[in-house]
Amino acid sequence: MRGDPVRGHLDSLLLAALESGPKHGYAIITAVQERSGGALELRTGTTYPALNRLERAGLLASSWESVGERRRRCYELTDAGRASLAEERASWREFTAAIGSVLDPRPPLPGAAT
Repeated sequence: MRGDPVRGHLDSLLLAALESGPKHGYAIITAVQERSGGALELRTGTTYPALNRLERAGLLASSWESVGERRRRCYELTDAGRASLAEERASWREFTAAIGSVLDPRPPLPGAAT
């Protein structure tokens, strides 16, 4: 899935990918793809600006690391980022429960008032 299905959830996906520890940009993209079983493909042109925005918002911190001759920026969650991720998870669970109750309603229990 690209584009629209991810729109509105990109920040949460990026924060969740960093929950296990610091990662560089491409590793974040790979983590989201792997955790989604290949269903979500993030584009670099969308991911890196979002990482920069999350860092400016204080949800991520970054540092440069050298790998051989190459340098890459490594991102990690801040305390504010962890709190934001927890809030996003709670909102997501509430949202999916509400949508699920409409799309896949449970039959009323026998004897329940309707």
